[in-house]
Amino acid sequence: MTNGQRLTDKLARDLAAPASGSKVYPDAGLPGFGLRVTAAGARAFVLNYRVAGRERRYTIGAYPAWGVAAARKYAGDLKARIRGGYDPLGALAAARAEPTVSDLADRFIADHLPRLAASTQRQYREAIEGSPHHDGIRAAFKHVRVAELRHAEVASFHRSLSRTAPIVANRSVAVLSRMLSLAVRWEWLATNPARGIERNPEHGRQRYLSVAELGRLGTALAALGDRQGADVLRLLLLTGCRKGEALSMRWDALDLSAGVWTKAASTTKQAREHRVPLSAAAVRVIEGIERTGSPWVFPGADGEHHRADVRGAWAAACRAAGIDGVRIHDLRHSFASVLASAGMSLPIIGALLGHAQPATTARYAHLMDDPLRAATERAADIIAGRKSADVVEIAR
Repeated sequence: MTNGQRLTDKLARDLAAPASGSKVYPDAGLPGFGLRVTAAGARAFVLNYRVAGRERRYTIGAYPAWGVAAARKYAGDLKARIRGGYDPLGALAAARAEPTVSDLADRFIADHLPRLAASTQRQYREAIEGSPHHDGIRAAFKHVRVAELRHAEVASFHRSLSRTAPIVANRSVAVLSRMLSLAVRWEWLATNPARGIERNPEHGRQRYLSVAELGRLGTALAALGDRQGADVLRLLLLTGCRKGEALSMRWDALDLSAGVWTKAASTTKQAREHRVPLSAAAVRVIEGIERTGSPWVFPGADGEHHRADVRGAWAAACRAAGIDGVRIHDLRHSFASVLASAGMSLPIIGALLGHAQPATTARYAHLMDDPLRAATERAADIIAGRKSADVVEIAR
């Protein structure tokens, strides 16, 4: 650009538009600074500068949103930084190349999700992509750069979801926090802005089948028309495994002679192999299942995939047994409650259930009150010199 008139707001408004393309009117007060006017009449302030011998043009902003005085001052400040080696267009291109939260979601799905259990993958995908009832992480932060995401924005996302779905809000922020922790590891940002979000209170359900309910359920399962579904439900009750683990059970994971089931890492929530003993009752259930040549113990209708669900079988069994308000997952709680009531330690219960954290098993601690009380009573009898039990001589 060659020097021209010193730009004013009135001049910027009145400069003629070219017949085609665009024309830059230079400012006599600051070399390189000028006003670009297009044939359509659009006006924007620009700064021409050189980097490594190449001339470049940076757009400051549109007129009249930017006044001449403000644009000239900004251009002057930019020129001072450019003399120090700064390249505004280069910085802009670098910023545009920085990954967005949507890019992070794509890498998280491609690199991290395949390591998780199928049920966990479904939950994480819903948190990312959303559902008909709520927006997901991708929609909320689609165009936000990962490096520019702030704690306040994550907190606002959590509050917005909490108005209608408080538990979903907690789960979504937990998934986002996991994504951002990986982003820190991948050096996409320095710290995780999702840390420290105050979660909504959750009151977990504690529903255990009573002895009477267990008896009625056993009778209902014996008469259930869906024999395969009944066997799945029996194993859930006899092993305490998760529904997805039972449905994806493979014949090659079973050693029935030793009574051992080795769950593959891909099927467990903790994403690691879990080797558990099978009771004689569980072994009998499995031995009674007809082998069809499928690798799955519970094959689906096509034979190539395992059965997807047993909700229909569970609903029918509950109706027949007269049981209300019990979820399939409560069979796992019931298995743990029986172990706790029998005096089994929390580490043993946790090992059988495949808990990765002791805190997860601690929810069953209160169920150990009865065996612990019996133990203290026995100790008191011994200390007081009373017989804690009758002594019976065993015949030779």
